[in-house]
Amino acid sequence: MSMILFACVVRVRDGLPLSASTDFHLNQDFLECRKRLKALSLILAQYPDRGTAAGRGFNIHFHSSGDIACMGICTSTCPTVMAFCFLEELQWKFSASYDSTSISLATRPYAFLEFDNIIQKVKYHFNYTSCSQMKNNLEKIQEELKFHPPVLLKVEDTELMNGLINGHTEVHMGSAPTYRMQPVTPLGILSLVLNIMCGALNLIRGVHLAEYSFQEDREGIGNVIVFLLSFLACIFQCYLYLFHGSSRKMKAFVLFFSICLCNIYLYGLRNIWQILFHIGVACLSSYQILTRQLMEKQPDFGV
Repeated sequence: MSMILFACVVRVRDGLPLSASTDFHLNQDFLECRKRLKALSLILAQYPDRGTAAGRGFNIHFHSSGDIACMGICTSTCPTVMAFCFLEELQWKFSASYDSTSISLATRPYAFLEFDNIIQKVKYHFNYTSCSQMKNNLEKIQEELKFHPPVLLKVEDTELMNGLINGHTEVHMGSAPTYRMQPVTPLGILSLVLNIMCGALNLIRGVHLAEYSFQEDREGIGNVIVFLLSFLACIFQCYLYLFHGSSRKMKAFVLFFSICLCNIYLYGLRNIWQILFHIGVACLSSYQILTRQLMEKQPDFGV
C-alpha cells in the first residue's frame, strides 16, 4: 500500500500552487486533509523550513527552501524521515528545472504543469522502493532531523486553519494571485511588435545622434534625450500591456502624450509620415492597454 499519497510544490510567499500530483483518493479524511494542506500553504512563511501537521490517519509534511515549498500528504504509518527525504528530492528536482525568476513571475495556479509527471515518478519510486535501497539518503535526512527537528502542528486544533477552510477568517496576502489578465490578443501582439520596433528605432537614432553630438554639435544633446525618452516610453507601454499595475489608465495616457510631445519636438529630424507612424503605434498600444482588463479567477488548488 502507498504511504505517500499526494504531493505538491507551492510558492512560499503566497501559497500559489505551481505543480501537484494527480490523486484519485475519495476517502473523506483524505479530502479533509487536502483542504487543510491548502490552508497551511497560505501561511508557510510563518513557519520554519520543515514541519509536520498530524491529522486523523494522515499527516501533512512540508519542506521550504527559498521561494518554494514542497508539501505532501502521507499515511500516519509513513516514517517521518522517509517523507522528508521524498520532499527534499522533489525540491532538488524542481529547483534544478526552474529558476527563481520564472517562479516569481508565475501568476496562475499550476504554471509548471509539466513537472507533475516528475512528481508522480518520484512518488512511485519512494512508495515502491525498499528502505534499504535508499539507506544513504535516509541516514542523511535522519541526521538533519536530529539536529533540526520539524515543527509539529495539529491541524484540527488550529483555529486559523479552520477559519481559512470555512471562509470565516480574513487573511491579507500582499500578492495573492486572485486575478490575472485577459489573454493576449493577435492585435495586442501586433501592437507589441510595432512598439518594440519604434523603441528600437528611437534607441538607434538616439545613440547615433549622441556619437555626433558629443564630438561635433553640443546643441543636439536635447534631441538625444528626447529619442531616449521615446525609447523608454515605448518599453513602458509594452510593460503596461503585459502586466497589471496600479493607476494603469493614468500611466497609459501619460505615456501616450509623452510620445506625442517627443515626436512633435523631433519634427525636422523626422518627416510628417514618420511622426504619424510613431503616434499611430502609440495610440494602438494605448488602446490595447486600456481594453485588456483583469480577469477574475478564484484560487483553485485542486488538481
